[in-house]
Amino acid sequence: MKSQNLKTVELYTDGACSKNPGPGGWAAVLIYNGIKKEICGYYKDTTNNRMELFSVIAGLRELKQSCNVLIYTDSQYVSDAFNKGWLNFWQKNDWKTKDNKEVKNIDLFKALLIELKKHQYQFIKVKGHADNEYNNLCDKLATGQIKLAQE
Repeated sequence: MKSQNLKTVELYTDGACSKNPGPGGWAAVLIYNGIKKEICGYYKDTTNNRMELFSVIAGLRELKQSCNVLIYTDSQYVSDAFNKGWLNFWQKNDWKTKDNKEVKNIDLFKALLIELKKHQYQFIKVKGHADNEYNNLCDKLATGQIKLAQE
């Protein structure tokens, strides 16, 4: 799946909320060739899942050319949407779940699909709050943004 002509970028992402919904933060860490870039931000009224999705979108938007992107997330919601084929089903089912309910966060899933079209990618699920240095860094950055959202 990896193209020999594309740069490989590691993208670590995380989102957080103090209440769900409530003030939330997101963060992404991009690593290419040993160079690390951190980005983060917040929304005053959001949900945890929206922050998880937005962290991936924001990270991908930092890339200036097509890349092979390894996307690390501790969000089962985000990883399962891709790795278990939920997203394909939802699109074919007019953005409805198996229970015929509207999929939540359609706007962000559509925005994410637009960003992903530019790249080759793989979603990799990591255990949150464990021993992954960059996932822990994303968590620290995202939760730090919540304080700013509450000001």
